[in-house]
Amino acid sequence: MMNLPSEIFGNVMVVHTPEELAGDAAEEFERYLPTLERANVVLDVDNTETLDSAGLTALLNVQDALAERGGQIKISANNATNRKILEITRLDQQIEVFQSVIDAVKSFQ
Repeated sequence: MMNLPSEIFGNVMVVHTPEELAGDAAEEFERYLPTLERANVVLDVDNTETLDSAGLTALLNVQDALAERGGQIKISANNATNRKILEITRLDQQIEVFQSVIDAVKSFQ
């Protein structure tokens, strides 16, 4: 089972995504996230070096799973490469993207 570093801020959980969000890791991530004790999640993608279509699909599927629990995900991306990927794939139009974890967490209030 995946175990990702995370912190809790009130009703929001910040989860640091794995180095690789691709292939099998993406599927595992998709199964893991909805099991967390918070439905409002900020994903800090700065340490993710590989983000492929499976990873992007996993993000959207996780968003749907959390929405069923009345929650949502937001992404914190300070890393230029990952911000670019989110823009090019237009994922930033489906999931809100912030420059910092703090801004993303505050946006839930």
